[in-house]
Amino acid sequence: MVRVLAVADEEVAAMPARARGLEVDLVLAAGDLPWDYLERLGSLIDAPAAFVPGNHDPRISRTSTGPRGFVAADEHAVTVGGLRVAGLGGCVRYNGGDHQYTQKQYDRRARTLLRRAGGEPVDILLTHAPPLGLGDDDDPSHLGIDALHGVLETLRPTWHLHGHIHPFGMHKDDRHVGRTTIRNVIPWHVVDIEPRAARSASDATRRGA
Repeated sequence: MVRVLAVADEEVAAMPARARGLEVDLVLAAGDLPWDYLERLGSLIDAPAAFVPGNHDPRISRTSTGPRGFVAADEHAVTVGGLRVAGLGGCVRYNGGDHQYTQKQYDRRARTLLRRAGGEPVDILLTHAPPLGLGDDDDPSHLGIDALHGVLETLRPTWHLHGHIHPFGMHKDDRHVGRTTIRNVIPWHVVDIEPRAARSASDATRRGA
């Protein structure tokens, strides 16, 4: 079992002080958190980490690739901390800022992710914004991503973790698509995830018994 700390959008003042006590194996960042905040968390926890950018994050370039110690998962499927993680950052375009895309652009970005993932299932889909109609809001700046429905269908993640939709102190219910649990992780959540590879090996052992 891999214990995952997922964070997004809202800094928690007590988080660095609590970080070591969480005893997590992997840190995942779903966007819109200052990179120095993430770097402090990563340093304190001393575990593998990956991120996707949010719509308020700096532009990624050859000289600015993200928070130190974090693997960039945007449009990629990466294996980190014993889990296979597919990522898609940013949000639906509403004012032309960095990491904002039209739904048509997201169609292309999703196809790139699926090609790079090779169609193989993943343990986690990590995005900044949620799928269209599954935990998003009606205002233009918080619409969900239509292309994520196809990504969920193809990659069949156990968990889809995202941010972008601020709960403002209200509980946000999980959503479910097939066997995928979709969770808004703002400001932070700890999730225990059994790697798909371990489940497959266990199932094969039982069948052979």
